[in-house]
Amino acid sequence: MTGEFKISVLASGSKGNATVITAGGKSFLIDAGISCRQLTQRLKEAGLAPENLEGVLLTHEHRDHVNGLPVLSRKWHLPVFANEATWRNMPQRTEMERACCRLLPKCLQTDGLKITSFNVPHDAAGTLGYVFEYAGARCVYLTDVGFITEEIKTNVAGADTLVLEANHDEEMLKKGSYPYALKQRILGTRGHLSNAAAGWLLSQMERLPAEVVLAHLSQENNTSQLALGTVRGILDAKELGEATQIYVASQDEIVKNY
Repeated sequence: MTGEFKISVLASGSKGNATVITAGGKSFLIDAGISCRQLTQRLKEAGLAPENLEGVLLTHEHRDHVNGLPVLSRKWHLPVFANEATWRNMPQRTEMERACCRLLPKCLQTDGLKITSFNVPHDAAGTLGYVFEYAGARCVYLTDVGFITEEIKTNVAGADTLVLEANHDEEMLKKGSYPYALKQRILGTRGHLSNAAAGWLLSQMERLPAEVVLAHLSQENNTSQLALGTVRGILDAKELGEATQIYVASQDEIVKNY
């Protein structure tokens, strides 16, 4: 493990997303897009349990990020944090235990761990990325990204660990079976980040993270080999990234950086 953060990607992709970030003995779940049963089993496989979690942080209200929340909240009574726009636009809120629904503060702090959010362009009400800071180390979570904004660049700067969307290969998407409207949505400024765009963001960073987890890969329009090869190719072309460890998250298998 590099730095102070442990990352366990329990599921990542269009069928459901869930990631645990741990620092200083405090673990937070980002999104709960798989069933509570799957979530509990994958936490167990990662050496964790629902009762080990401090809470859940939501990026946005799309189903592949919140599908397991109603049962999770009723069974384990975990606090779930989201911004006002996400709560207002999430139908599943009515199925959740009311006391679990918390408004995300500007800064969430617990025992030296500081968590802040930032805005991300995506076709949801108020999509967020997250910055975790602990003991001088910085971990950033960034998926479901239409395009790279200055706010995003500012927040990923200095990251020691970065979970970064690499959703699709543009040529695979354009030649694939998706309807034209869906292709345009994914390629648009409120869609998803391509492999090349992920590589470009990394190549523009003043200091590369020690660890990168490529996440939210499309099962139809990407492969782990293609995502890794594209990102590595961009970094290698600029003679960057030799010291950076790159992992690729999966829909069906747990990916850990420790």
